[in-house]
Amino acid sequence: MNFTQLLNGVAFGSLLMILSSGLAMIYGLRGVTNFAHGALYMAGAYLAFSVSAHFSFWLALVAAPLVLAVLGAVLELVFFRRLEHRSHIEVGLVTFGIALVLERVIVLIWGERTLAVSAPAGLGGTTSVFGVAYPAYRLLIIAVAVVLAAGLVWWLRGTTLGLHIRAASRDGETSSILGIDKDRVSLVVVCVGAALAGLAGALAAPYVSVDPGMGVAILINVLIVVVIGGAGSIAGAMIAGMVLGIVQTLGAVLVPSLSVLVPYIALVAVLLWRPAGLAGKGVAR
Repeated sequence: MNFTQLLNGVAFGSLLMILSSGLAMIYGLRGVTNFAHGALYMAGAYLAFSVSAHFSFWLALVAAPLVLAVLGAVLELVFFRRLEHRSHIEVGLVTFGIALVLERVIVLIWGERTLAVSAPAGLGGTTSVFGVAYPAYRLLIIAVAVVLAAGLVWWLRGTTLGLHIRAASRDGETSSILGIDKDRVSLVVVCVGAALAGLAGALAAPYVSVDPGMGVAILINVLIVVVIGGAGSIAGAMIAGMVLGIVQTLGAVLVPSLSVLVPYIALVAVLLWRPAGLAGKGVAR
């Protein structure tokens, strides 16, 4: 193990943190296991490819979350709200179908070939971190994840809307009696969750190859992270995402033949030891 591989794990964990926190938010309030979350992440990456090719990557970092937030509003108003009282399996199947449709639309627009996105100017090279040369763009991913984590904590704990989100996630019926508009809160949460998926996809575009299978590839890891962290817990998802990213990256170097099993081993261990996850349920935790 060396410091470079540790930083690689932190960079991958940072992507998992951003993506998983969005899924955890949606589950915490809506109780929906959104299997379309990986497709939203993929859509963010493809949008980043097009926007950066015609304008700039920095604009793509803004455009992708905004477009995905609009798509999140469609998911909430057209699907989640109408399926609110249906069984989890039915809602899960609907989101799985949405994922398949979205993936096919992306293939029809961009094709099936693998696309490359260049890192923004000034971040294409390396920089020294404690005497070790490391890709500057990956440090940007880590920095964005840290700022975003702090921003989410402040938003949920320091604003009125954050208080409403925490209340609705704990007890929707009681919060409605107290005058909290759960539909409005749900719309905000799903839009923010989808925007985080778009941001993660845009950040991942120069880091990994952009292809039609990238959403499915990361969705399994994200679902495992959310379960390990505690379904609905943003803090748990962030911690689990970072830990899993580091462990999986280092495992690929130390025990490559077993690294693919690391997420599943961690999932089984946590479910046996602490079935509710590391932090339990609740979007505010």
